Amino acid sequence: MKINKFVKQATALTFTTALLVGGGTQAFAKEAESRDHNESYGISHITRSDMLKLPQQHDNARFEVPKFDADSIRNIPTAQGYDKNGNFTELDVWDSWPLQNADGTVAEYNGYHLLFTLAGNPKDPNEAFIYLFYKKAGENSLDSWKNAGRVFDDADKFKPNDPHLKYQTQEWSGSATLTSDGELRLFYTDFSGAPQDGGTGYGKQTLTTAQVNVSEPNAGTIQVDGVEDHKSIYDGGDGKIYQNVQGFIDAGAYNSGDNHTLRDPHYIEDKGRKYLVFEANTGTEYGYQGEDSLFNRAYYGMKKDAFQAEKSKLLQSDKKHLAEMANGALGIIEINDDYTLKKEMEPLITSNTITDEIERANIFKKDGKWYLFTSARGSKMTIDGIDDKDIYMFGYSSGSLTGKYKPLNDTGIVLHHRLDKNDVTFNYAHFVIPQKNSDKFVVTNYMVNKGQFEDRHTTFGPSFLLNIKGSNTSIEKDSILEQGQITVDSQDKK
Repeated sequence: MKINKFVKQATALTFTTALLVGGGTQAFAKEAESRDHNESYGISHITRSDMLKLPQQHDNARFEVPKFDADSIRNIPTAQGYDKNGNFTELDVWDSWPLQNADGTVAEYNGYHLLFTLAGNPKDPNEAFIYLFYKKAGENSLDSWKNAGRVFDDADKFKPNDPHLKYQTQEWSGSATLTSDGELRLFYTDFSGAPQDGGTGYGKQTLTTAQVNVSEPNAGTIQVDGVEDHKSIYDGGDGKIYQNVQGFIDAGAYNSGDNHTLRDPHYIEDKGRKYLVFEANTGTEYGYQGEDSLFNRAYYGMKKDAFQAEKSKLLQSDKKHLAEMANGALGIIEINDDYTLKKEMEPLITSNTITDEIERANIFKKDGKWYLFTSARGSKMTIDGIDDKDIYMFGYSSGSLTGKYKPLNDTGIVLHHRLDKNDVTFNYAHFVIPQKNSDKFVVTNYMVNKGQFEDRHTTFGPSFLLNIKGSNTSIEKDSILEQGQITVDSQDKK
């Protein structure tokens, strides 16, 4: 049974009032314990027990992101374009995702590999456009990536008369698939920000799709010929399963310390059906945010005495409010063959009391198991021993698409590093790509924090290899690849 959070909080408040009339420390203790519950909502959770063990794994070479030579890191030579005011500029390029087949392997389009990226003017933190880069299949150097320009024109958001698209101010991450008809289908996040840019002002995020038309006008050149079937898919519905933007506003929006997320749609197919897995926050019927969540033993994953001790510590912690607001989730919806919403589905995994933000949902099937990955920042977390410098990619596996999901490597840790934001080799947004007819997995990332240097821009980081064996993973030693490399064979390692 799904317990409505408002009913639970009202009951707790009434009981608290009754106890206060009686007074006394013992009454307070009894009241606190009376709020304890153990409600899993039938879904998987990233538990505090798992996360508290993370610091012990920080120095394990199996998980430590490789050390990169800062002097070897280059800006992408072809990363140039136009800012939102029409001025020609060099570009920061951060989150990227390849055109993939339905199984997650890199798709080949007329002899090319295509890569969608977020890019924008380095001097404007509120600018984010989707660009298309391309190269000949089999080429791996950074110089091989050519730039086909922006995917969308400024006017594209107005053409469909879509109720959400017309308020779009930025284009955020997603995924892309080569359909059975040979078409390029892009999924991305429509972000609506500042009112002066035409947005709603509340960071509304909507899962969105479009067919991207490309051609090869000259040998070796790909160009974008526009988009069609550009439309919204999902914005959180009524807020019961996933928090919608109205729930964010009702909670106090930015002033509350809440962090609304509904983004990074990742396309996958299973048994002939189409799905999007995405970053979100839990809704009102699936363990919503609020103080009551701190009393849910299911989020702790501990025996009774350990739960009581950790709960008591958290209730007195300076991270208590952050933990109350933390209800990150990796969600899933089923979509129709025409890429419209078919069905909302329960979250695959949640991070209540731990973090509000588990990013870049990435999922694929390998050897009969589903592998689910997500990126996270220590600065958003509420766990002792984890701080602002800690960067992670977590991973989980399941025998079925809908779970239950269990952590890889005992805690979920797959990748970790601790680097200052001013370090040239700082890297984030790690993305695991399975390889055709291979047990190898390429991990991509971006490198160099935005706006930190005059002469250095955010760029493709060197890729590297990840080994996955059942429920265990490890970074392959000495497996550093080229910047932006997305495929590998036995001869590709430096």
